[in-house]
Amino acid sequence: MKCPFCGYEESKVTDSRNTSDGSSIRRRRECLSCARRFTTFETVDISLQVKKRDGSYEDFDLEKLIKGIDAASRHTRISHDQVRELASSIVSELIEKQLREIDTMSLGAIVMEKMRHLDPVAYIRFACVYRRFKDVDEIMDAIHTATPQER
Repeated sequence: MKCPFCGYEESKVTDSRNTSDGSSIRRRRECLSCARRFTTFETVDISLQVKKRDGSYEDFDLEKLIKGIDAASRHTRISHDQVRELASSIVSELIEKQLREIDTMSLGAIVMEKMRHLDPVAYIRFACVYRRFKDVDEIMDAIHTATPQER
């Protein structure tokens, strides 16, 4: 594992723990060159094709999923570790369903359902990109469905 700070290729594991949902392993590492610490996650690699809106296919990319959730979660109470755990739980769900392919609409719906319970602001941000709202009324409907029990 390359150090994200100095690029050195060797590090030692100082701590390993399962994530709360048990779908990945969180490892704390220490660079053997600069002695700085960083976190890595070990997850299961799945072979899943994602059917895009234009009909093309691409391999499922966990990092792309994490980036999308992270962007929607920026400046909210959701931590980056929670984003990774959320993405891991989605992967676990996909593995359980034994899917070979999934369309972006179905994948987005799974993400939205899980985000709705974490943070309403992150949910709305993700929904704006995923659902491609046409007007303010559609956004208002989404806001009203974002955790109605908490209002």
